[in-house]
Amino acid sequence: MTAPAAAPLTPYATLLGFTRYVDRTGPTKATFVGGLRKQRASRHGFNPHGQFVKALKADIAFHTGGTHLDQIADQVKPRWRPLYQALVPGATAWLHSLGEPASVDLAQTRDALAMLGDLPVKINPHFGVRHSDGRVEAVRLHFDEAPPSEEAVLATLHLMARHMDAVLPHAEPVLVDVRRGQAHRMPEGAKTDQIERWLAGEAAAFRALWTTAA
Repeated sequence: MTAPAAAPLTPYATLLGFTRYVDRTGPTKATFVGGLRKQRASRHGFNPHGQFVKALKADIAFHTGGTHLDQIADQVKPRWRPLYQALVPGATAWLHSLGEPASVDLAQTRDALAMLGDLPVKINPHFGVRHSDGRVEAVRLHFDEAPPSEEAVLATLHLMARHMDAVLPHAEPVLVDVRRGQAHRMPEGAKTDQIERWLAGEAAAFRALWTTAA
């Protein structure tokens, strides 16, 4: 008796995976999608930044201005210390740019599922920030050594804004380049309909490459 065939692995991307994909060109796109598909099939993945995000959120929530960030590099396993030491200065600078610690609070965000054509993309900001003047921001963190490209910034902020009612109502999407302590917001004059058409095309190509990689 033959074993039942495995269910087909449907195309799927996280916000991070999709924005990294749109950054690539030519054959590297296919290689990247193939890697994502294998990772999903193996259900294997590890987030080295988890404790860092917790420390940053704690500094916002408890108005401690960077105390938790100062300590986190000494609290992780030795193999992760160089990474955390590289991230702390920029994250601390961004934290200070928010103003007095007592003037900001942590806000809870929710994940959402975006559909780009037939491609589901998980929209998952890291946290929200609520300012004393009433402004609210939904924050996604960028940890890579290279700064985010213009395409990655546009794709991330557009998809977050597109689903902000579910993620954190009335919030502005912000992509924070952690290593450089720089906050990116949607550029003035960005044409939503053009971005939507561009991402729809990228999503269709992603689906095709995912199927080819099967």
